[in-house]
Amino acid sequence: MSNHKIVFLPHETKITVPDGETIIHAALEAGVHINASCGGEGVCGKCRVLIEDGTVEGGTSEKLSPEDQDKGYRLACQAVVKNDLAVRIPVESSMDASVLRRHMTPRKTAHIREMNFDELKEKGLFVAPVGKIFLQLPEPTLQDNLPDITRLISYLKAKHDEHRLDVALSVIRKIPDAMREKDFEVTATLVRPVRDVGKTRLINVQPGDTTGRSFAIAMDIGTTTIYGQVIDLISGDVLAEYGDFNGQISYGEDVISRIVYAEKPGGLQRLHEVVMNTINKVLDKIIKQSGIDHEDLSTITLAGNTTMTQLLLKINPRSIRRSPYVPAATLYPPTRAKDLGMAVGDHVSALVYPAVSSYVGGDIVAGVMGAGIYRAEKLTLYLDVGTNAEIVIGNKDWLACAACSAGPAFEGGGLKYGMRAEKGAIEDFSIDPITYEPMIITVGNVRPKGICGSGLITMVATMFEIGIINNLGKFNRDLETERIREGDGAYEYVLAWKEETQIDRDVTLTEIDIENLIRAKGAIYSGCMTLLTEVGMSLQEIEHIILAGGFGSYVDLEKAMVIGLLPEMDPAKVTFIGNGSLMGARMSSLTNRIRKDVVEVTHKMTNFELSDTASYMDNYIAALFLPHTDIDQFPKLKARLETRKNR
Repeated sequence: MSNHKIVFLPHETKITVPDGETIIHAALEAGVHINASCGGEGVCGKCRVLIEDGTVEGGTSEKLSPEDQDKGYRLACQAVVKNDLAVRIPVESSMDASVLRRHMTPRKTAHIREMNFDELKEKGLFVAPVGKIFLQLPEPTLQDNLPDITRLISYLKAKHDEHRLDVALSVIRKIPDAMREKDFEVTATLVRPVRDVGKTRLINVQPGDTTGRSFAIAMDIGTTTIYGQVIDLISGDVLAEYGDFNGQISYGEDVISRIVYAEKPGGLQRLHEVVMNTINKVLDKIIKQSGIDHEDLSTITLAGNTTMTQLLLKINPRSIRRSPYVPAATLYPPTRAKDLGMAVGDHVSALVYPAVSSYVGGDIVAGVMGAGIYRAEKLTLYLDVGTNAEIVIGNKDWLACAACSAGPAFEGGGLKYGMRAEKGAIEDFSIDPITYEPMIITVGNVRPKGICGSGLITMVATMFEIGIINNLGKFNRDLETERIREGDGAYEYVLAWKEETQIDRDVTLTEIDIENLIRAKGAIYSGCMTLLTEVGMSLQEIEHIILAGGFGSYVDLEKAMVIGLLPEMDPAKVTFIGNGSLMGARMSSLTNRIRKDVVEVTHKMTNFELSDTASYMDNYIAALFLPHTDIDQFPKLKARLETRKNR
């Protein structure tokens, strides 16, 4: 895909964007403000810009007069970049270019990285967990009438050096028909032991040569969503992927609510059935999408937090929420997937990622494995943000971990107009520091109907830097704008008037919303600081930050640092890995090396219960400000705020 250069006038701000990008997204990336309040649907008409050089595709609208269109005006949210452009921002969006340049900073999102199959091989980490061997066996005679299973095992030992084989009854049941269907030409599927000790398991026998077809499934069993991938064990490719909401949501959105429900008569059985229904729905979808045969599927690797894992395995989770917070187990033996209720063949094994503690589960261990922290030289901070936030600090020599309750703000929960990052959610935002008029973009470029987590972070950070809100999260009520008003019990800022929204109501950001965000970010930042203190390290010693979770790829890192969610550091040192749990499950499906290392890693991870750590509450109270009570922890922001104050 080709790239194109855009210069925004009168700012003289330049940016390079890929072919097909809209002008309004390019402006946001460049830190250039354009008035816009309909989310990018093209109905408010406020994002008009003048194309002074070059041409665009689209952008004409009834909101623009024929005269304006003839002059070269287009709607920025609808105009698609097809070549190099010079774009002039009109006066209504740019009252003082120097002020805009001073306050707007380019977006900086984390570098997205994912280890692929070739990297596993290059790093010497690929040790295939599953192997298929094609056998051309001699047919039995009166002189050679060995039992079928003995014949098969003998040839595996003699021709392929396979010893210490373990064979399940389900496999023996298949052997007579499988051998005779293709005149004693069969393919044996073997699961290698994780360690040198232990037996190789013969899990399946198929007629004919199926060595070119070998597949596994990786699954992330999340509190909110369940994701699955089909992996080709020969090429390492992901053939299909699908996610769906965890059906357990109807019984509580957080793990504590689900534990409480599980304690009711029949509750544990019900939650197990519900999550298994969702798992089977995902399995059915990805197996059909990939077109694989059930007989060619060998293993399913699952990773989830401790509560989700115990509910999946139908283990009572009641002690997880009670001091001293003890899970039933941290290591789980392989089991038949069908025995758990999965709609797959008898031969398919289910492997469950081990946990560290009640609140640092297999999903975080999988993320640590997938991100490679346990092999890294650099001191790394791994952060998985959701309703609960899990933190891991360390490198190849040591690992420390903790969990804290962040609340639902980062997923749009607890906000007056909060929502998940679905169509209509405001995901990006800027504001004119003179008129205080907003520029908003929604998921799907449709009229707004709410605010998602990444949008909330950007809004609060932008308003704080400009001075619309103070470090307590309260609006400046002396500003001359009708957008700041007293709402139902709290002051609020009108992001979009009701005629511009999907919900026939004004969409607003309230001081209560900001307070919820401050509490959530305070919990995470104080968790990081407490964990660092407990291991005798300082923030300055962190060399790398890895973000995991659903919101990381969309969050403006500079804005996350402005509000004090993340420590202030060079954005180039921040990496986003997406769904770390799913990444770790996939890597374990591909190589025994990860499976071998994982137990050692869990033993290396020292867990800290923050609720029992004296310094945590002190750190939490100190973090309940924007960005923090100690502004010296954010020197770059401090310098910008002082510059603004002195002008």
